[in-house]
Amino acid sequence: MKIPRITLAGVTSGVGKTSITCAIIYALQKKGFSVQPFKVGPDYIDPSYLSSISKKEAFNLDVWLMGKKHLIESFVSNSKSNISVIEGVMGYYDGYRGNSNYASTHHVASIIKSPVILILDASKTSRSIAATAIGFQKFHRNSRISGLILNKIGSKKHEILCRQALEKTNLPIIGVIYKNSELNFESRHLGLIPAKEKNLKSKIEKTSKIISDSLDINKIIQIIKNPFPLPNKSKILLKKPKTTISIALDGSFNFYYHDNLEALRREGADLKFFSPIHDEKLPKSDGIYIGGGFPEILGNLLEKNHSMKKTIKKASEENIPIYAECGGLMYLTKSIDYGNKKYKMIGLFDAETKMTKKMKLNYTKGKIISKNNISDKFHDLRGHEFHYSELDSVSSDSKFAYELDIGDGIQNHKDGMIQYNTLASYGHLYFDSSNYAQIFVKNCFKNSRR
Repeated sequence: MKIPRITLAGVTSGVGKTSITCAIIYALQKKGFSVQPFKVGPDYIDPSYLSSISKKEAFNLDVWLMGKKHLIESFVSNSKSNISVIEGVMGYYDGYRGNSNYASTHHVASIIKSPVILILDASKTSRSIAATAIGFQKFHRNSRISGLILNKIGSKKHEILCRQALEKTNLPIIGVIYKNSELNFESRHLGLIPAKEKNLKSKIEKTSKIISDSLDINKIIQIIKNPFPLPNKSKILLKKPKTTISIALDGSFNFYYHDNLEALRREGADLKFFSPIHDEKLPKSDGIYIGGGFPEILGNLLEKNHSMKKTIKKASEENIPIYAECGGLMYLTKSIDYGNKKYKMIGLFDAETKMTKKMKLNYTKGKIISKNNISDKFHDLRGHEFHYSELDSVSSDSKFAYELDIGDGIQNHKDGMIQYNTLASYGHLYFDSSNYAQIFVKNCFKNSRR
């Protein structure tokens, strides 16, 4: 199957990958192409920007979570547009634990056989930029780098010096972007502010338009016009809807792998979305899924919605299956301590959430040691955790579903707290890495039959 595609990589984090990827999507759409966005790695925030500009759901490509086979299948099955554009993660060769190429942007680009455009930050260099570019070309025997974009150029003279130095690479320069404070997106402790938390659509479009004027989009089209073929997509069997699951989705909870939602639908779930901030009650459903996000930012609004908190707690006490990740876990504790304020949450778990100054960012690996609503057997698991909080005053009676070899989890390398038919963890899982969606839908269906 021939899928025109291009991957945007950076020499480091913070070189402008997201804004430039949005600009390329914008420019391709102006040329009349439909564009499907992807994001390398376990990231929920950057995809919200790619989705906003493309008007299509962005999918993650993470070989650690998905495995090579599922990664290729997801990429092929979701590449339904004229062109697929993939935003990389961190520095181009930064992989698992920093000492490996595994799960890096280069690794994923190699798996899907994608040409790559390398983004260089030129703000504090001129001739030396060529040493950086040549280093990236030669670091791996097949770098896959097909072009360069120079970001944060200071002047016309600066541009000329960089262009002259980069002639040694024999790589085309696809774009030259001058310094402009208007092009910066607002950040917070976990990176960019999610596009769904604030109405950033106009800002994303404005920034994309400005940057697109500095790109040679025809050169990009030239690079991707003869794609290397990939295996044809396999047939996906969709089960008839048999149960309904409520999904928390608003400014506080919006960290979901789109593949996870599709997996639930594929297994026979009808998804209903609700807002723990604005809605007073849940949609009529047989199960609940509360994803990650930033519940601390809008903690005052979550606290004030007493009706929703009581409804969710009652649902758990009635053994309705509830699955929660990270921000969802925080929401289910007694309180969230943030910014010298303590916001009362649902109180299902006998623990309090405290924000910290230290980020916990890990791939996780371990075992499921207790049967729960997404797994009916003991087996290995892989996931990731990404948070600036920790649970305090965790009850000694707490029951955990996961035992981690890699990752911090909630406490003592254990994760996945269980209460009634509720499972909540700091770790995020990719449902198709096991039969998580199938088991959760089965449990929700059982609940509907009671």
